[in-house]
Amino acid sequence: MDLVELSRLQFAVTALYHFIFVPLTLGLSVLLGIMETVYVMTGREIWRDLVKFWGILFGINFAMGVATGITMEFQFGTNWAYYSQYVGDVFGAPLAIEGLMAFFLEATFVGLFFFAWDKLSKIQHLIATWLLALGTNFSALWILIANGWMQYPVGAHFNADTMRMEVSDFMEVLFNPVAQAKFVHTVSAGYVTGSVFVLAISAWYLLKGRNAEFAKRSMTVAASFGLASALSVVVLGDESGYTAGQNQKMKIAAIEAMWETEPAPASFTVFGLPDLAAHKTHMEVKVPWMLGLIATRSADTPVPGISELVGIAQKNIADGLIAYKALATIKKDPHDAQARKELDDHVGHLGYALLLKNIRPDIENATQDEIVRAANSTIPNVPVLFWSFRLMVGLGLWFIALFAFSFWLSAKRQLDRWRPYLWAALLTLPLPWIAAELGWVVAEYGRQPWVIVGVMPTALGVSSTTTTNVTLSLLGFVLFYSALLVVDFYLLRKYIKLGPDAPQHEEAA
Repeated sequence: MDLVELSRLQFAVTALYHFIFVPLTLGLSVLLGIMETVYVMTGREIWRDLVKFWGILFGINFAMGVATGITMEFQFGTNWAYYSQYVGDVFGAPLAIEGLMAFFLEATFVGLFFFAWDKLSKIQHLIATWLLALGTNFSALWILIANGWMQYPVGAHFNADTMRMEVSDFMEVLFNPVAQAKFVHTVSAGYVTGSVFVLAISAWYLLKGRNAEFAKRSMTVAASFGLASALSVVVLGDESGYTAGQNQKMKIAAIEAMWETEPAPASFTVFGLPDLAAHKTHMEVKVPWMLGLIATRSADTPVPGISELVGIAQKNIADGLIAYKALATIKKDPHDAQARKELDDHVGHLGYALLLKNIRPDIENATQDEIVRAANSTIPNVPVLFWSFRLMVGLGLWFIALFAFSFWLSAKRQLDRWRPYLWAALLTLPLPWIAAELGWVVAEYGRQPWVIVGVMPTALGVSSTTTTNVTLSLLGFVLFYSALLVVDFYLLRKYIKLGPDAPQHEEAA
């Protein structure tokens, strides 16, 4: 593996490890707020016990999430130095705000949540719990604003004098439609994860014949909140599909393995066998109109296929070369007005010209065959995206069915009478994490070959380091993060087995 692939692998590994802890933190934080609200409204001590027990598991997961998340931001300097230099003015702002506002908010109120039960009134402690949940969600918001800008870079412009991207409209960066859609979709997935976690662990208690009243109350909250969250994931996933259909057409075409443009409205492929070499999809099973309605929300707007998008990329590369040549002239003579006008007219496709850097250093002399090669590099790994998306959607439909049945059993007060259901709930425990990780594979792998879509190819963002350095640090991260994961599983298992009525519960809280 070369330097670019190793750097990508390291960031992917650390991000996927980190996201094992993030969705559970998001989900449990809100569930704690709901449970404590019931406690304050009813005054029944069993609800306080629920909050304190699930709070222990939240605290374990929260600590691991912090430990794995801090190192990720340092990689922008160690492994992606040119990327950081090129877009630091834009990308750095949301990360700084996340650290100053959201993370400090979390850190402050997590302390109050655990250590101020006897120092605050019920209402005051409830406010602290909800502010903890708010801080957790704010943290996700600013991270996803930064990530959304990489998917759809708005509110910024290229400065030829500084050779950097600079903010031109921060409000446009903040209210980026891709970022907003990603945020609500991601946090809803986190709520599903938290709800499945509570549901599965409570089902285990009922299967063991212990802590029945505690488990049934927990399952009631998880079933209702989880059903609402799972339905939200579908609705908000549709919004993400629409924004991608507007701004990341190649990603949509790759997810659908749609090689040629179909007459509008395009059909959705339920099943198929994508063939990356032959540029075909075999054994397709399609639903008419569905893709067109999702991606364009109209019946007469076509969804472009991969071949058409590659042709557009060729034109963009040729246009970007004009900007690249004008930029070279400006570097020699900053006062050349004609070169600046040419740059302004064609700068929107400068990033496409930079795709040629993977083929030859003197890209201004690129041949037509090399331009075609660069355009073909914009095709991501179609089979990976195709199957990742479908597995993720299938899991989402299962969560809706599980929560709906759980809600029905809760209403009938029969949660403890269907052992096959309890086993199904327990065995569902790992599935939200699989769905969440698949979602990130679709979002980030589908963005390749761009680190910033249309602006900077991934290969240009890496640091000037050695493959040995990246390999050693990657191995170090894998070992360290694996150790943290083992500790996390051990502690969660320990306190789950002890249960809410164990003497250690009060001490740990």
